[in-house]
Amino acid sequence: MSAPAPGDHVEALRARIAACTLCAEHLPLGPRPIAHFSATSRLLIIGQAPGTKVHASGVPWDDDSGDRLRGWLGLDKATFYDPAQVALVPMGFCYPGKASGGDAPPRKECAPQWHEAVLGLLPPERLTLLVGTYAQARYLPHLKRLSLAERVSRFDDDWPFVALPHPAWRSRLFMAKHPWFERDILPQLRRRVAALLG
Repeated sequence: MSAPAPGDHVEALRARIAACTLCAEHLPLGPRPIAHFSATSRLLIIGQAPGTKVHASGVPWDDDSGDRLRGWLGLDKATFYDPAQVALVPMGFCYPGKASGGDAPPRKECAPQWHEAVLGLLPPERLTLLVGTYAQARYLPHLKRLSLAERVSRFDDDWPFVALPHPAWRSRLFMAKHPWFERDILPQLRRRVAALLG
């Protein structure tokens, strides 16, 4: 009997994630884990958690934040949503509910439960975008004392990880306060992403 193909492992893991109810009792809209990946995804985007619109559609980054993120990366929707090229793996796979000032933080159960398995199936030569402070805290813990702007400004220093602000509407305030992000960081990022996926 031959060994399972990489695609078989991916499908099995996707099915396990889709069936996850680990923190169901804490989810106001119930579990609906959302993650896209394949064994060939060379760009990994680790975000926060789905919002209500993404929970409803089942499509990651299917909101204004996703439009802004795709603009930052210079990617069209077809490329962004092609799991053969791009993995979309949040810190929390389900909508976590509301908190004061917006959505609640991602559930803490998801990343320890699933990230190692997902990342173990991805190509070792990949670029990982850490979108928002929760992803940065997990994957760049040595930088936790730095401000978001300081982490984002370290574009080449933590390769193959790149820290980005979350592209919610508040990112416009970040960009206004730190014009170097749009002027200096985004052109470099688009070139790297294009070279990686080209």
